[in-house]
Amino acid sequence: MNIICKNCNQHFKGHYCSNCGQPADTHKLDFHFLMHEIQHGLIHFDKGILYSAKQLFTRPGNTIREFIEGKRIKHFKPLSLVIILATLYGVLYHYFHINLIADAPTDSETLSIINPKAANEWVATHFSWITLATIPFYSLGTYIAFRKQGYNYIEYFILNTFKASQRLFVHIALFPLLYYYNGTPNIKTITQILYVIDIILIYWTNVQFFNKLTKTKAFLLSVLSHVIFLVSSVLILSIIITILNKLHN
Repeated sequence: MNIICKNCNQHFKGHYCSNCGQPADTHKLDFHFLMHEIQHGLIHFDKGILYSAKQLFTRPGNTIREFIEGKRIKHFKPLSLVIILATLYGVLYHYFHINLIADAPTDSETLSIINPKAANEWVATHFSWITLATIPFYSLGTYIAFRKQGYNYIEYFILNTFKASQRLFVHIALFPLLYYYNGTPNIKTITQILYVIDIILIYWTNVQFFNKLTKTKAFLLSVLSHVIFLVSSVLILSIIITILNKLHN
């Protein structure tokens, strides 16, 4: 049977495209795909990191949608990419002793549960895992807000994995600002600027990814998605703090 390659549109027969090597069967992004990604994506690295970086800052939503639809041969594995970037950022954060929570509450009751200095150090040494842990919550918000767009939760997980990498690229590029203002009151302003940039990137990517929606509707659903992310994250964090408090008492 003659097959049209989803990556380069070459007509071919067999299991792989004779022109670019793209598999004939790309499979739907589902739980099986995620398990394969976890098992093999962390070990077998591609050479597509520069390609993925370029795509995420020129046509982010479009390239992620194409990846989900099967155009994957040139991209760096999404989970591998986010882990590498998060690990690099965590190493920089730790090595240069960046402290974003230096002005955290210092009352004895709070300190008895969470020591700000220890918490900051823990964040630095576990940054990649923390980044990964936020993706399911981002994906939950996207899945609920954009539930009528025809994608499953795992596909939204991949979308938000790419978006996390996109934000990490920016944070790494702007890391010199964090280092320069580290230990000063201005570091709060820098973190706020980074947060605004993150929000803009999320909206820009969503507008392209959900190209069948108007920009206004994509914006409103993006806001709803982010609110769901914040609420679910705060809820889980509150539960964890409550458990820690009970264990301490």
